[in-house]
Formats: sequence, C-alpha cells, structure tokens
Amino acid sequence: MIKQQNSKSILSIFEAPVGLVAGATYHFRALIIFVKNPKLIGYIIVPIFINIVVGIILYIGLLLPGIDLTETIFNSLSLRFDAMIAQLPTWLNFLSYLDNILDWFIELIIFIILLLIIGFLLVQFGVILGSPFYGQLSEQLEKIRTGTLPEAPPGLLASLKDIWRAILFELKKIALFLGIGLPMLLLNFFPGGSLIATIGGIILTTSIVCLDFFDGPLERRKLKFREKLTVVRRSFPASATFGLICQALITIPIVNFVGIPLCVAAGTLFCCDRVLPKLLPDSQS
Repeated sequence: MIKQQNSKSILSIFEAPVGLVAGATYHFRALIIFVKNPKLIGYIIVPIFINIVVGIILYIGLLLPGIDLTETIFNSLSLRFDAMIAQLPTWLNFLSYLDNILDWFIELIIFIILLLIIGFLLVQFGVILGSPFYGQLSEQLEKIRTGTLPEAPPGLLASLKDIWRAILFELKKIALFLGIGLPMLLLNFFPGGSLIATIGGIILTTSIVCLDFFDGPLERRKLKFREKLTVVRRSFPASATFGLICQALITIPIVNFVGIPLCVAAGTLFCCDRVLPKLLPDSQS
C-alpha cells in the first residue's frame, strides 16, 4: 500500500509540469474542434449575441462611469498635490513628474480591475442566459471526445430538479465568493495584506471560472458543489493555467464575446481528457 502511494506521489511530481502546460492548451484545442466540426458553430451564435448585448450594458453601465469617477478623484488629488509641491523648494519640483507617473500607473491598474470585474460578471450572466445552447454544445463535444453520454432521467420532475440544482449552484458560487472575497478585501487595510489579498483573489476567481466552464460534464453526473470544487483542486496545476487563460479571454473587450463560448468548449474537453478518466472513472457512463 505504501509503495503504491509512493509511486502515485512520484507520478504526480512528473505529471505536474505537463499539466501546467496542458491546462493552457485546451482553448486552442477547442478552436481546432470548431474548425474540424463547423456544425458546432451553430450552438454558439445565440450565446455570442447574448454576450454582445450583456457586454454593451455592462461596459456602458460600469466601465464608463468607473473611468469618469477615477479621473475625477485623481484630478482632485493631483491638484492638491501640485499645490503642496508649489510650496516646496524648487529643487523638489521633480516630485510632480513622479506624481504623474504614479497616477498613470494606478489608473491603469484600476482600469484592468474594472475589465476583470466586467468580464467576470459577463461570464455569470452570459453562461446563465446561454445555458441551453452551452449545454447542447457541451453534450456534442463530449460525444465527439468520448463517444458516450451519461443517461439523463426523462420527465418534468427531472427538469425541475435540474433547474433547482442550477439555482443552488449559482447561490453557492455567490456564497463562496462573498465568504472568501470579503475577508480578503479587508486584508488590504493591514500591512502586507494587499499581496495576500491579490493572490487570494486570483485563486478565488480562477476557481469560480473553472467551476463555470467545467460545469457541463460535471453537472451531467450530478456532482455536488463540494465535489466540483474538489475536481478543480485535484486537477491542479492544469486547472490553474486553464482558469488563468479563461480570465484573460473574458477580460479583453470584444474578444470575450467569443471567448466565453470557447472557454465552455475548452472546459468540456478538459473534463473529458483529465477529469472523467482520472478523477471520475466510475461516472463516465
């Protein structure tokens, strides 16, 4: 037994670097699948349209006011700082240049944070509104990849249970985000806490993104929320690089309209290759 555990540990050590790279390749693999199977594009036309509409609303409602508010605050602070520098000796005028550089750097960071928030919200709304099409896309991809699908119980009662499970899934994601995100936000008020909060925020959002894009195959097997989280954790480090690429795709404006369907497809392929055979071998059928 000990020898088996040791051999598994040694194997995982060698698999980790491979997984680190492999997790970042599934979006490209999904793109190849679409090229080879053009009929799959029909499943993402409506979701892309939904993403465009929701994205425009979010960018107009959040990004533009956020930029205006940031500029107003920093212009006010800059005027106060310039007034302070004017009272200092002439040789300290270089501080005004440092102030401009610092303002530009902080505004850039805030702009990126706004894009991350909008991209994250776009995923949540886009995946929910486009779920019927994403579900069919995921099923078709799993058929192509594995040749089979788990049997789904027919009937109205089963459909109602699926809707209830979907609602609970979203509520539990919100609870996870608030339960961990808010305490990490408070860390910013303590010395050294900003670095911890930043790293923790990346881990949290990456985990939630993985939950979103792995959900098709995992939900077909009726996994509980904790079990889905366990899948994300046990798929590390491949799940980490997969999630980071997803975050990049959903953050870039316009690209994220197409990036979300691509991430859904990539998440299904990831599960078919790395989750179902290794972590859930008994639930493949």
